[in-house]
Amino acid sequence: MQDIKTDILWRVYLVYLVMLVFGAAIILKVMYIQVIEGGELHEKAQKQTLQYFDIEAERGDIYASDGSLLATSVPIFDIRMDVASPLISKAYFQKNVDGLAGELSKLFGDKPKSEYKRKLVQERNEKNRYYLIKRDVTYDQLEKIKTMPIFKRGKNKGGLIIVPKSKRQKPFGTMAGRIIGYENQESGKYVGIEGAYNEELGGKQGKQLMRKINNGDWVPVGDEGEIFPESGKDLITTIDVNLQDVAESSLSKHLAEHHAEWGCAILMEVETGAIKAIANLERKKDGDGYSEMYNYAIGHSMEPGSTFKLASMIALFEDGLDNLDDTINIGKGIANYWGLKVQDVHKIRDGKVSIREVFEQSSNVGVSKLVTERFSKNPQKYIDRLYDMSLNEKNGIELEGEPEPNIKDTKSKYWWKGSLPFMSYGYETQLTPMQILTFYNAVANDGKMVRPMFVQEIWKSGRCVDRFSPKVINSSICSRSSLKKAREILEGVVQRGTADMLKKSVYKIAGKTGTAQIASGKGYDKSNYNSSFVGYFPAENPKYSCIVVISQPSVGGYYASTVAVPVFKDIADRVYASHVEIQNHEEENACKIVYPTYALGPLEEMEMIYDELEIPMVEYDLDSGWAISMKSDSLVTLQARSIKKEIIPNVKGMGAKDAVFVLESLGLKVFLEGKGFVKQQSLQPGSKVIKGSQIYLKLNV
Repeated sequence: MQDIKTDILWRVYLVYLVMLVFGAAIILKVMYIQVIEGGELHEKAQKQTLQYFDIEAERGDIYASDGSLLATSVPIFDIRMDVASPLISKAYFQKNVDGLAGELSKLFGDKPKSEYKRKLVQERNEKNRYYLIKRDVTYDQLEKIKTMPIFKRGKNKGGLIIVPKSKRQKPFGTMAGRIIGYENQESGKYVGIEGAYNEELGGKQGKQLMRKINNGDWVPVGDEGEIFPESGKDLITTIDVNLQDVAESSLSKHLAEHHAEWGCAILMEVETGAIKAIANLERKKDGDGYSEMYNYAIGHSMEPGSTFKLASMIALFEDGLDNLDDTINIGKGIANYWGLKVQDVHKIRDGKVSIREVFEQSSNVGVSKLVTERFSKNPQKYIDRLYDMSLNEKNGIELEGEPEPNIKDTKSKYWWKGSLPFMSYGYETQLTPMQILTFYNAVANDGKMVRPMFVQEIWKSGRCVDRFSPKVINSSICSRSSLKKAREILEGVVQRGTADMLKKSVYKIAGKTGTAQIASGKGYDKSNYNSSFVGYFPAENPKYSCIVVISQPSVGGYYASTVAVPVFKDIADRVYASHVEIQNHEEENACKIVYPTYALGPLEEMEMIYDELEIPMVEYDLDSGWAISMKSDSLVTLQARSIKKEIIPNVKGMGAKDAVFVLESLGLKVFLEGKGFVKQQSLQPGSKVIKGSQIYLKLNV
C-alpha cells in the first residue's frame, strides 16, 4: 500500500515539475520576446501592415521658343482585377463574365472575346487577386472600363484595380526627338534635354503611408501620413518648330536623293548661340527611309576636311599673311609630302594663283604649302594658333555625349612630319559638326565664340524662375584684321568659288564647302565621303549660322556643292522668309527710290531723260551746254559742268560718245578700253591741253 502511494506521489511530483519547467520556459520566452526581440518584431509587424509608397511627381513640360508644346506628361493606367474577390459571388461572376470579356475585346481589339473569357475564368479558379488585364490604358479607355459588367460595381465589389502612371508624349511626334530626349528603358536614365534638365523637370516625389487590410489591398492612413509631391518645372527651349520641320524634311529629301547613310543639320543664332533647329537622320536598318537614331550633330567626331581651312587661314593671318592678292605657285595642283600625294579636287589653273583663289577654290595644295612654308620650322606655333581659337576645347553644352576635339600638338605620340600639311586642310583632326559650327559662328559674331544653347528659360507655376544668358567660350578668337580677311574670303567662296550656286540669293551668304574622305581601318576610302557646308547669313550683318553634313552619298555626286549646299539653302531661305529682322536692311534699300545720279552729258539730253522718266529734278547755274546730275534727299539736281578749251576736263561719268566728242573737240587723240561710262582717264583734269596729245579712257558699265 505504501509503495503504491509513493509511486503515485512520485508521478504527481514529476508532472508538476514538468509543468513548472514548461511554464517557466514560456515566461522566459515571453520576457525574451518582449525585452530582447520586441523592437525588431514590432518593426516587422509594422512593415507587414504599414508601408510608405512613392507618389510620382508630375513631370514638367518642354516648350518650343514660340510656346508650342514639345513634350508633356499624360496620365495612363494599368488595369488589374481582383478576380477571386470574396465580394464577387460565383453566380454573379458566371452571369457577367461573358459580357465583360466581350466589352474588353471590343475596346482593345487585341484578343477575341473567347480568349478574354478563358483567361478570366482561369485566373478566378487560380484565385488570382492581382490579374493584369491591360497596360498603358488611356483616360478615355478607363472611363469606358468603369462602365463594363462587374467593373461598374467599383473597386471592392467589382474587383477593379487601377494603377495610375504617366507617359511622356510629344505632340509633334518624332520631330526633334533626339534633342528633346526620352527615357532609356534599359538604364532608366533620360537623354537629351530631358536628361540634362532631369532634376528640374522631375520635381520631387511624394510619400503616402498605406495600411494593408484583410483582402490584401492597401489603403491610405489619413492625411497625416502623406507627403505631397512637388511638380516639375517647365522648360522653354530655343527650338523653332517651323525651322526644325524644314531642316528635317529637307535633310530627309536630299539623303534619299543621294542614297546617303546619315546626315545632320544645325541652325544657330549668331549672337546668342541659341540652337533654332537640329536634325539627325540615319538610314533605317531595313533600308526603307530615314529616322532619328543617333545624335550625330553633337556626338559624332569626324575629320572636317576643307571646312577646317578657315582655321588654317586665320592662323596664317595672325602670323602676318596680309595681302590676299599675293600669289603662290601650286604647279599642276599636286604636291608630295614624305611620299604621300596631295592633290586638288577643284582645278584652278596651273602655276601661280592668289591666296584669295586658294581658299575660294578650296586648293588643298595651296593651303598646305602656305602653312608648311610659314610654320615648318615651328609647327607648334601653328597648333598654338588653333588653340588660341579654342578649337581644342569642348563646347561645354549641357547635353551629354560631346567628345573632346582631337587637335593634336607636336608632343603627341601620333605627331609625324606630315601632320602639319595634312592638318592644314582638315585631316588628322577630329571635330563634331556642332564644334565646327561654333567656330564659324564666332567668325560671324565678330570673333566672340559663344556656347551653343538649347534652353532659354525655366518656368514654375506660370512664372519665369530662371533665364539663361549667352555663355562666352572665347571673347576673341583672333585679331580684328584677321577676322576681316576671314569674312572676306568666306564671302568669296560664294561669290566666285565652290559655292557660287548661292550667289544669286536675295540675301548674301558666306561659307565654306567641305568634301572629306572617310578614314577606315585600311586608310582612306576614296569611294566614301562626308560632304558638308557651313556658313552664315546675311553675310554683311550675320544673324544665323548653319552647318549641313551628309555622309556617304552614293548617287548624284558627292561634292558638297551638290549634296550639302541645297539643304543649307532650304533652311536659310525659310529663315529669311519668316524673319523680318533679317529683311529690314534689304527691304529699306529695296523700297528706297534710287535715282540714276552722277551722270554727265549734254544738258538738253539729260533734261529730256529725267523728264521722260518723271524723276523730280532741280537745275542750278546751268549756263553751259554740259551738266552733271547729283543726288539730293528726294530728287536729282543738275549742276553746270563747264568745258574750257585750254584745260583738260573731267570726263568721268560721261558716256563714251560724249567723252570722245568733248576731248576730240579740244584737239586730243582719244583711246578707249572697255565700254560703258568713263571710270578713269590718263590725263589729269585741270592740266593744260596740248593739242595732239593722247588720252586713254578706261570704261566700265
